[in-house]
Amino acid sequence: MAEEELIVKGLTGVDISLRIAGPGTRSYAFVTDWLLRTLLALGLLLAGALLRLVLALRTHRAPGNGVMIAAGIVAIAIYVLYHPVVEVAMRGRTPGLRKAGARIVTVEGATPGTGALLIRNLFRLIDSLPVCYMVGLACCLFTKQRVRLGDMVAGTVLVVEESDPVRSLGRLSAQMQRSALSLEALQLIHDLLERWPSLEDAGRRQLARALLAKLDPGFDPRRDDAANGPALKARLEALLAGPGH
Repeated sequence: MAEEELIVKGLTGVDISLRIAGPGTRSYAFVTDWLLRTLLALGLLLAGALLRLVLALRTHRAPGNGVMIAAGIVAIAIYVLYHPVVEVAMRGRTPGLRKAGARIVTVEGATPGTGALLIRNLFRLIDSLPVCYMVGLACCLFTKQRVRLGDMVAGTVLVVEESDPVRSLGRLSAQMQRSALSLEALQLIHDLLERWPSLEDAGRRQLARALLAKLDPGFDPRRDDAANGPALKARLEALLAGPGH
């Protein structure tokens, strides 16, 4: 059976195919994250127990349970909130997903927002039923895009992050955060720079001037009409990188 793919419609008419991660990749990433959050929680409990022991030795009397209660509350919070907090902070990734070579994207191929990631994680309560994520795994096995219930509701998909198109989308998403330009404008610049080596010099210079005239307030078509290819490319790269780069 052919591997499932998420087809992202490019604004320039060139589609990008992202390979969808299967249940095996999901399971590997989840187990890795589960071990990490468990170790973090246990480490915090151990630190609380050691602190309680130190207090007992210093005061020569048995301390109260306040330290262990506080450590237990924080450990539970780490265990429960690990996925939503880390996914939002890492913009659709976790250490487990990074290790598995995967990331969460929207059905349009973009980086999901905070709301979508939080909704996705809220539905873990259902996906994890009755035990060992049986509902979520069953959904991944029988749905077209290998998604669980949380992904269906949030409009997200887990894709393999090993191909150049996925890395390109990741760079584009990061660039969006630094630029005042719209997604459409960024993708147009991005696509032109990606295809720059394969285009004839006259054609790429014409396209570059047209884009810069619309998107770069400092570009004067009359004054910069004679600009050569490298200069135009450098200007596009600076525009794509955003301020401060």
